[in-house]
Amino acid sequence: MKKTTLEYRMMLEHNRLKVPNAKLLTGSVSGLYPIILDGGRTTIFISDLEKEVETRERYQLRRDSRLNIFTKKPKV
Repeated sequence: MKKTTLEYRMMLEHNRLKVPNAKLLTGSVSGLYPIILDGGRTTIFISDLEKEVETRERYQLRRDSRLNIFTKKPKV
């Protein structure tokens, strides 16, 4: 006889079998490399360690451009 009770349908083990593995790993940092930026205040996880320098440069450029918007410009 098949178990069709509400408790069985709500069990995580039962539902987990229907969910693809890619969705179960969403938000997981396994297999990713951490890059610590901004003196330890920001951490970015990347999958390719060879792009570390590029990621650091992009972050610095974005940070500099964002800071220029909020600083007062001298009146001429």
